Amino acid sequence: MIIPEKHRETEIFFVVEEADEGGYIARSHAFPIYTQADTLDELREMVRDAVLCHFGDKPAPTLIRLHIVRDEVLAV
Repeated sequence: MIIPEKHRETEIFFVVEEADEGGYIARSHAFPIYTQADTLDELREMVRDAVLCHFGDKPAPTLIRLHIVRDEVLAV
C-alpha cells in the first residue's frame, strides 16, 4: 500500500484481517505497531491505544485509517 505524501504526517494506515483463531488483527505498514481484539469495536480502541503508546510524547498522526480486508469463499 502506497501512502500519498500529503497524508504521511497526518494519517496512519492499518490493514485489518480476520484472525485464523477468531477475532481481528491490525498491522501498520509504516510503523511497527500490531494489535488484536475479538470484535471490530474492541479493535478500534486497541488500535487507538497502540498508536498513542507507540508515539508517546512525540507528535502522533491525527487520523487512523483502517483498511478492513475480508476473504469470502463461494462454492461453485
